[in-house]
Amino acid sequence: MAGPSPLAWVAGTLVRMGVIPLTDVSRRPSRVPLVTGSIIAVNVMVFLLELNGGEAFVKAWSVIPADIVAGRHLVTLLTSMFMHGSWSHILGNMVFLWAFGPEIEDAMGRGRYLGFYLLGGFAASAAQIVASPGSTVPNLGASGAIAAVMGAFLVTYPRDRIRSLLIIVIFIRVTYIPAAMLIGVWFLLQFLNLGAVAQQTGGVAYAAHVGGFVFGAVLARLFERGEPVAELTAGY
Repeated sequence: MAGPSPLAWVAGTLVRMGVIPLTDVSRRPSRVPLVTGSIIAVNVMVFLLELNGGEAFVKAWSVIPADIVAGRHLVTLLTSMFMHGSWSHILGNMVFLWAFGPEIEDAMGRGRYLGFYLLGGFAASAAQIVASPGSTVPNLGASGAIAAVMGAFLVTYPRDRIRSLLIIVIFIRVTYIPAAMLIGVWFLLQFLNLGAVAQQTGGVAYAAHVGGFVFGAVLARLFERGEPVAELTAGY
């Protein structure tokens, strides 16, 4: 009997095990990813402020959908995308950003990439607000903007292979997964879980993930410079 297809294997792996993307092994950016590095630094600094400011800081600078619908605290649409709820939240988001951001920054150029990232975050917040307009639960995190970067990566470099850590209980190994599979399955899981979490009680903001991803996939080409990142020739 034939074994499972590669897509089924990746899907099962993402669900049952930990898969952590690290880097694109198919190409190398032509210049230092200063914007991606700066975004990571800002997220870290804001998280340290959160730890010091506590719950009051989180409530003051996170998006509360009901407030936005009422036209209040609109600045939180910007501030919330640099905030995180826990160490695991920020670590996971920054690892994903570093895995996919440098190549997209290089493809777009630094200025366009920054604008794209911020607009992706706004689109993600808008999707979450539309999904739960009356919610008073604080929404925060960079995952919506990062989802936009992943959407851009999927349409720009779908055949690239991503060096990833595969974690099975206490065993860790390095594996290589095509970007189209890894990102495609990630998006499928977000879409299938859309609406599965009651937003009034908190949880993962799947609508933000889907909204950011769709923004990135649809509009990525408009932001790109048209100069492809040089491919690597070395094996792995």
